[in-house]
Amino acid sequence: MRVPLFWLYEYSKPDLSAAQLAERLAMTGTEVERVERHGVAGLEHFVVGKVLRAERHPDADRLSVCLVDIGTGEPSQIVCGAPNVAAGQTVAVAKPGAVMPDGTVLQKAHLRGQESNGMILAEDEVAIGTEHAGIMVLSSDGDGPKPGSPLADVLPIATDVLVLEVTPNRPDCLGVYGVAREVHAATGAPLVEPPWASDPGSEGDLDGASVTVESRKLCPRFTARIFEDVTIGPSPPWLKARLTAAGQRPISNVVDITNYAMLLTGQPMHAYDLDRVAGHALVIRRAKDGEQIETLDGQMRTVDSDMVLITDADGPTGIAGVMGGARSEVDPGTTRVLMEAATWDGANVHRTSLKLGLRSEASARFEKQLQPEQAMHGQAIAAQLMIDLCGARLLPGTIDVGGPGPALQKIRLRDARTASLLGAPVARARARQILEALEFEAVDAPDGLDVTVPAFRRADVTREADLIEEVARLDGLEKLPATLPPRRGASGRLTVRQRVRRAVTDSLVAQGLHEIVGWSFTSPEQAARLNLERADAVQLANPMSSEQARLRTTLLGSLLDTARLNRSRGTGSLALFETGSVYLPRDPGRQPDEPYHVAALIHGPVRPPNWREPEPHAADFFAAKGVLAGVLGRLRADWSVEAAGEPFLHPGRAARIVVGGHPVGWLGEIHPSVAAEWDLDGIVAGFEFDLDAVPEPTTALFEDVTSYPEVREDLAVIVADTITAAQVREVVRRAGAPLLAGAEVFDVYRDAARLGEGNVSLALRLTYRAPDRTLTDAEVAAQREQIVEALARQLQGRIRGGT
Repeated sequence: MRVPLFWLYEYSKPDLSAAQLAERLAMTGTEVERVERHGVAGLEHFVVGKVLRAERHPDADRLSVCLVDIGTGEPSQIVCGAPNVAAGQTVAVAKPGAVMPDGTVLQKAHLRGQESNGMILAEDEVAIGTEHAGIMVLSSDGDGPKPGSPLADVLPIATDVLVLEVTPNRPDCLGVYGVAREVHAATGAPLVEPPWASDPGSEGDLDGASVTVESRKLCPRFTARIFEDVTIGPSPPWLKARLTAAGQRPISNVVDITNYAMLLTGQPMHAYDLDRVAGHALVIRRAKDGEQIETLDGQMRTVDSDMVLITDADGPTGIAGVMGGARSEVDPGTTRVLMEAATWDGANVHRTSLKLGLRSEASARFEKQLQPEQAMHGQAIAAQLMIDLCGARLLPGTIDVGGPGPALQKIRLRDARTASLLGAPVARARARQILEALEFEAVDAPDGLDVTVPAFRRADVTREADLIEEVARLDGLEKLPATLPPRRGASGRLTVRQRVRRAVTDSLVAQGLHEIVGWSFTSPEQAARLNLERADAVQLANPMSSEQARLRTTLLGSLLDTARLNRSRGTGSLALFETGSVYLPRDPGRQPDEPYHVAALIHGPVRPPNWREPEPHAADFFAAKGVLAGVLGRLRADWSVEAAGEPFLHPGRAARIVVGGHPVGWLGEIHPSVAAEWDLDGIVAGFEFDLDAVPEPTTALFEDVTSYPEVREDLAVIVADTITAAQVREVVRRAGAPLLAGAEVFDVYRDAARLGEGNVSLALRLTYRAPDRTLTDAEVAAQREQIVEALARQLQGRIRGGT
């Protein structure tokens, strides 16, 4: 919503700058997206002028050399290309130094040998209209403004514009007067009487047209008036200036009146050429499937039975709440106008607009659910302007089907409840002052106020808490003290699962990873890019876009999206993680499972290069496994990995994460073809596991530090290369218990000539220790023999260098 300040100030003008007003509105709940400057700059160079003489240019047929009085005592010569310039006219003049709407600075010029000291202006050259074929003529009879007068005193050629982001619950702020009401309540600036308070129209039956509404639910109110002897023509500059600054293109006086009424009151209007309405009768009904209508934009639209049409005897002539039909539009030959102001079901208008891919200023308002009472506000404004600007004659009576609207709601606002919700009391007199400034009616009650909600806030304010919100936002949210909300039976501690999630995040951050937060929505194509063509997912019934049509089943997609974005910005090394729910479909009609996952992705060097290591080792499977070990070690989980694969992982560089004997996730390097889908080259490694499947951490147990020395020795064992290092370590640990304190693989050796085809040598570092004595060589040797025997018996392993 664009609100020109010069228009707003006609109804409420606070003693604030544009920036200060924007801040005050934002602090009271009316979001101001930005403040724009509309029009020209250097206002001292824009003045009123009077053409004293206009003669044809001696060397150009389409140019005139004019002598213009601009109030300086010495007339200025200006070369003008407009065909309508003539002596005696009062015109708008830009002197050298003027800054035009496009930023051009006007200079003195020589046109075909004639000096030109400025410009006689057309509408578009001061941004108050679109007309460029001729100059603006302020007066032709000498009664115009005095030459030399500032043009800004005559026309609104420069103004600040508030660009509002109006929330769906506040359609009343989609009209200039509605914003003025908010300004009045927020700043205390006086508010003038509503411009629709005086209505030249009348109630009662209207001869000459009829309206039938078949569905009152979809059309709560439909009003219409008839104007005869209408003269179609251009609108006056003041009206064009308001429309242009508000973002509307002036077209003709009748069309401009409908747009002006909409921008002022928030109520969209539509004008029909009554002589082109077949039978002079309108019927509001549901459309038929496949029915077609040509709309005002010249497009043929196909509608269905969920939509509402306005029809006459020859068929559809408008799509309710969205756009009128071309067949009955007003044109230069129109002399009789049927002016419509209706109320439509907001949800239906929204669905219709989405289906047709057709959004208009009208649909943007109707879909937020306007109230029936607003229809007559628009009719009052339009009627007065039709009489004043079109010379129209308003027929007595008004068609009003469904009016005036439901009874107004009354709500008790209790002083104690206000203090309870806000954490601080608000004086009853202050609450009443705020509500009355917003046009609520408030009368004293024994424990507070009895408040009547105005019609234009009917859908937004429905309960006591809503009234308290109104009081709080305007009294000043910054005044409210910081208080804790009352809670019963609750302690201030985190739950066990909350502590686990924080421990995981702390562990990943401590290892140098950066947290991201991705969308819970994903595109259908992402599964195929991850080689998960047959993966089931929860489909959204009403997605925000085709790129967000499904709920995610893995966190990997958002990690890869973020990795690609960072690489495209020149980031060389990436270490990312995300925690959050994924959504796994279940049987139809049942809510999906929402397990809480933890995922990480690393790519590039594991540490920055330096003079000792100009090319650090790149992150790989084992780097990802190290990060995973840090996380699961923090949770004191009994975990391991075993060979496995996922469609998106590199074969042979993938594993399954097992916790407590149950698989909980995957670990590995991303398949190069999958990484290429995200424009990532080189090794990309990561993991993902279901945190809900990991048992809660056990109590940490500590051992006394022993003063007895440990014994270390190395052992190289030859086994088949189908046997994993984890299997070897498990056999060694069981056989060496209880004196074996540690067994770690530190080398892998392959040589078919020395070891035999299909064999591999694993070198292990064994550590023995007893808590109560120093071990003897004999004790260590006995443990070693048990280990060698167990390796031979269980894994057919032999000691390298032995038999």
